[in-house]
Amino acid sequence: MQEPFDIQIGEIDYAVFPEGNDTYVIFKNGKEYVHIQKDTESQWLKLDAETALPLFETDEEINAIGREIVAYVPEEEEHAEEEGAEELD
Repeated sequence: MQEPFDIQIGEIDYAVFPEGNDTYVIFKNGKEYVHIQKDTESQWLKLDAETALPLFETDEEINAIGREIVAYVPEEEEHAEEEGAEELD
């Protein structure tokens, strides 16, 4: 499973904790903020805090967080790819 990682949108810091099955716990400025789930590449769903069921309403902040999650590349993978390229030389 993917390790937790940090993203930044504007001046807001978020910590992303993957839970599996395209579900993530998001912390905003150090406090648990929301649980989200990937619907499509560009559409993400907020999960209800009590029932954990998806809420089918458009939320631009949630979609922005989702775009950053999709765009995130772990540092270890970047480093491994660089090493692999060096071995090919």
